[in-house]
Amino acid sequence: MKTEGRIFQINCSRGGVPKMAVREASLTTLGIEGDSVAHPDIHGGPDRAVCLYALEQILKLQAEGHPIFPGSVGENLTIAGLDWSALRPGARLALGDEAIVELTSYTGPCSTIAASFAGGQFKRISQKVNPGESRIYARVLRIGRLAIGQTVRVLNGAEPDGA
Repeated sequence: MKTEGRIFQINCSRGGVPKMAVREASLTTLGIEGDSVAHPDIHGGPDRAVCLYALEQILKLQAEGHPIFPGSVGENLTIAGLDWSALRPGARLALGDEAIVELTSYTGPCSTIAASFAGGQFKRISQKVNPGESRIYARVLRIGRLAIGQTVRVLNGAEPDGA
């Protein structure tokens, strides 16, 4: 399993999709500073503070003919280089030199991301339909500054220092 990757893109919006790229951002216990969600009853909160997705999954979907691009399905962090299908809720990731997150749940797709899929087939990234190809929510265990290009490491469930 590939246990080290990098932050390809950091994505924010004032609510809704697509989320737009920023070079760097602060990660707080409630997510990326400056990011908002359109439906806080469905998204956000401490257990869904950030949404992550794999660049490789986006490229695969593009190759299938979907008009998806980084940030278009609402992920806050587009990650490159990890074995995405091997990640599970409970895994912990170190983001850069400071931040640590714990994966909490697979992100269910909804119709707001339909424009990213040929024929509006947004369920293409449902964990139930295509296991290992879903976005993943995470809670923040340690806040920090994030920047594109920073290393992302799988911590294999180890307790973070000071968390």
